[in-house]
Amino acid sequence: MDGPEIPLSPLPEPAVVLEPPAPAENRAPSEPPAPAAVRAAAPAANRSGAGVNWFLIIILGLFIVCGISVVYFFLSQTETQGVTVVRMEGTMVTGEAFDADTIGSEVVGKELRDAADDPMVSAIVLRVNSPGGTPAAAQEIIGDLEYAKTRKPVVVSMGDMGTSAAYYVSAHADRIYADPDTFTAGVGVIWKFSDISNWMEKEGYNLTVIKSGSKKDMGSTARPISDDEQAYAQQIVSDSFENFISDVTTQRAIARSDIEDGRVIRGADALKINVVDELGNLNDAIDGARRLAQSRSKSSFPGLPS
Repeated sequence: MDGPEIPLSPLPEPAVVLEPPAPAENRAPSEPPAPAAVRAAAPAANRSGAGVNWFLIIILGLFIVCGISVVYFFLSQTETQGVTVVRMEGTMVTGEAFDADTIGSEVVGKELRDAADDPMVSAIVLRVNSPGGTPAAAQEIIGDLEYAKTRKPVVVSMGDMGTSAAYYVSAHADRIYADPDTFTAGVGVIWKFSDISNWMEKEGYNLTVIKSGSKKDMGSTARPISDDEQAYAQQIVSDSFENFISDVTTQRAIARSDIEDGRVIRGADALKINVVDELGNLNDAIDGARRLAQSRSKSSFPGLPS
């Protein structure tokens, strides 16, 4: 036919519809198997699940091992460890002093409190090697020692000496160990006044003092102490001593007459009058502290074996 031809539109191709494969029981025997990608999905999921299971098993095993280690450590502490040593060596003063000759109350007190609050510590040994110090320093340390005693046994081990204010502190411990020739006791209070006014006069050294009260320069080395000042100083010393000896005889069954003269006493003699409890060195005190801790634990938990 002449004239322009009208092109015919191409026939549409049939749409491809993907349907999920029929269940095996409904599929005819002649139907082809599922594609390979579908078959591979199941093993991959199985492998992933197995990996998660192994990871959980490993984590659980680590927890069990750690738990056994912690339990073993705590059990071993009872027999071989758990005692900490706090040192009080040198002249006692209040504050944070800490050198070869001086020990501050805040230093000793902090160590006592830290040990008392440490769950890994079962008992405390206070190693004392001190000639004493100020009453106030002793009182501050006693406060921290009493705090520690509410949580752990506290045992004192004396070295060369534990006299005066150092014995004041020691009397508050649960038990005191000393060597046979340790110097201890020395229960008393002393206040010294020096007078160099005669030397100053010979040397032509003059000092003028302007003061608000008659006792404001009490204790000055530039002049002798007056009778009134001496009586006042004696009253302070007597009051402090009474507080000291009353506290010591309350803490320990010691006859006042055995210690009120203020003399130092050898460790071997101190044992006879109950100033100390046992003769022994630092290691003996550590062993004794450990036994006290074990005894306290058994009294708290009566069912524990001996």
